[in-house]
Amino acid sequence: MLDRLGWQTAGVTERDLLIVSENPLNAETILERQTGPITLAGRHYVRTHFPIPNPRPEIAIDGAVRAPTRLSLDDVRKLPPRTIAVTLECAGNGRKFFEPKAPGEQWGLGAVGTAEWTGAALRDLVEGAAPLPGAIEVLFRGADQGVPKDLGTQIAYERSLPISDALRPDVLVAYAMNGAPIPAEHGGPLRLVVPGWYGMASVKWLTRVTLLERPFRGFFQTDRYVIDGQPLREIAPRAVIVAPVEDAEILAERSAARITVRGYAWSGAAPIVRVEVAADPASLIEAQRLLHWRRARLGPATDHAWREFSLELLNVLAGSGIMEMDLTARAVDAAGNVQPHTVVPNALGYANNASRTLRIRVSAR
Repeated sequence: MLDRLGWQTAGVTERDLLIVSENPLNAETILERQTGPITLAGRHYVRTHFPIPNPRPEIAIDGAVRAPTRLSLDDVRKLPPRTIAVTLECAGNGRKFFEPKAPGEQWGLGAVGTAEWTGAALRDLVEGAAPLPGAIEVLFRGADQGVPKDLGTQIAYERSLPISDALRPDVLVAYAMNGAPIPAEHGGPLRLVVPGWYGMASVKWLTRVTLLERPFRGFFQTDRYVIDGQPLREIAPRAVIVAPVEDAEILAERSAARITVRGYAWSGAAPIVRVEVAADPASLIEAQRLLHWRRARLGPATDHAWREFSLELLNVLAGSGIMEMDLTARAVDAAGNVQPHTVVPNALGYANNASRTLRIRVSAR
């Protein structure tokens, strides 16, 4: 059990997550176990920067407002509720595939998950405090604190949003995850959920909301979660194959193998409208590969959650033996963004949405 050091709830075991680091806890969703659109809380990826805190169940709202206020968990629950299925993805997802190696947690592809979040619209909380006309950003502070190894001083986790983005009706102060109180490792009792943005925006253990009349310049806004000095925003499109898994062996019947490719695709910039899968013999050289994309069937669409995709492939073997195949998927969203096949490097290893090719073996009986 992962509660042995006191920084993880007792309902999660090592079998449910792929542990990247233990203290602080960072763990991936095991995507090959994902079925259906919703990720169980105990199998949803976890990102923490510092030890998990035990905050009071209340939020202060201050700064450029006429009526600073403090709301308890019960106060938030009395506001009109919304439930939204949201795919959250860590900005470092895919970092382990950078060459040369980028600093930070070495995430594979499982720093992503989809849950149903229930809470009040942030704008309902903020409007009750009467924002001043000069407010341009909203700063969110989590109760978690620590000393980043390259900063040398203790800070809290803080991140801001432009006020126009923060006051969208789908930005939530959430108190429930999949219909139950939010577990401690996922930011309970109260956390921010910002659909479409990388997970760094969805501040956990939310304790303070401050309206600002000038841009926030804190560590996690200007030194981290940036590319070329610009703060990260919307999630880039990505499709991930979850079945078959890497190195799977498919047995052919009568020299033909039917292969079901299954996976998930998502984008924060616009809804996913197409997923394509390429299946090529591994014997092809790179210049010949990925030429024949096949359109996958998409599952139901929702505004802020990933879409399942599937494709049936019929592979014919010439005689007996083993044939290796490479499978790759790519996503396209409604804004025309296409998932790339090559990695675009950056200093801190963020937003690596390059497609990944997995190899399987097809063998005749």
